[in-house]
Amino acid sequence: MPIYEFASEEIRPLSKTTFGLMQLQERRDLQRLLRANIAVVAPDTLVIAEEFGDWDESRRRIDLLGIDRDANLVVIELKRTEDGGHMELQAIRYASMVSTMTFDQAADVFARYLTQIGKADTDARAELLDFLGWDEPDEDAFAQDVRIVLASAEFSRELTTSVLWLIERGIDIRCVRLQPYGLDGRVLVDVQQIIPLPEVAEYQVRVTEKKRKEREARTDTRDWTSYDVTLGGRQLTGLRKRHAIYQVFRHLVESGIAPEEVAKHCGPRANRALVSVEGEVVAEAFHRLAKEARAREGRNFDPGRYFCGDDELLHFEGRTYAFLNQWGGRAFDEAMVNLRDAFADKEFALAPSE
Repeated sequence: MPIYEFASEEIRPLSKTTFGLMQLQERRDLQRLLRANIAVVAPDTLVIAEEFGDWDESRRRIDLLGIDRDANLVVIELKRTEDGGHMELQAIRYASMVSTMTFDQAADVFARYLTQIGKADTDARAELLDFLGWDEPDEDAFAQDVRIVLASAEFSRELTTSVLWLIERGIDIRCVRLQPYGLDGRVLVDVQQIIPLPEVAEYQVRVTEKKRKEREARTDTRDWTSYDVTLGGRQLTGLRKRHAIYQVFRHLVESGIAPEEVAKHCGPRANRALVSVEGEVVAEAFHRLAKEARAREGRNFDPGRYFCGDDELLHFEGRTYAFLNQWGGRAFDEAMVNLRDAFADKEFALAPSE
């Protein structure tokens, strides 16, 4: 759809152009401008490296490497060509290469980038923690996924078909079209996310998640050990890990311990174990208020990752709390040991179900 200029006496369509004709170079111009205004193509993202290539036996470079508010790495590839070239293949390769990056490695990379752009006095580690809203690094939560953003003047059908297939397979990848227009010697750019379309993105995510879970169910080798939990004089049997720790958490809060105090002892996921809102509210209101509160912090709230049904929410001293439901592997083991040691007088016990 064309873009129009509403002049004083007429409406004039703007003329499409190309970055090449406007003498904008891919790295010297586009990359430089976008790195300082990355929200144009990747909202809620912090750029931590430019021309990143810290891997063995490869001379390839990621145009821009970022991190989002959920601590996912973001690979951003830029092209000023008219079809996007083979940028999706490059980006997948890059995403796999950075997928094992740790928080400390990211902080080192960010420090070098800050020096490169003339901000050597900035404390990269503190800046990164502040952006993520963390008091200290959480390696279990860091770089759990790698997102891909492809930004180009246009995308070929071959590329878009590949991207749609990758999305269906659970890869978080999106295409942002940067269409330049000329106006009196100036360059105006129409920026639009074309895949996935913003208005259907949430639906597409749900469909993709459903398919992913179906595939996982067919190949899952995770530990599905169930547990019996004793809480005072009560015993609950056959609970999965997430439900076992939730019941222990609920027992401690109902014993009069502040949720924040209990959460402090939940091991590596302590700093994201809780989401709370003002007032004693039901699930529908909680979801809305939590999303609004997280949005003000530049973060997302995913109710699927918390116990936040009407019968799961906890109320304490005028606030409503939801407890994290992501407690697999080592995170569960550490949290349960910490809770047992910290609240030994609260009469709870855990044992694998027979």
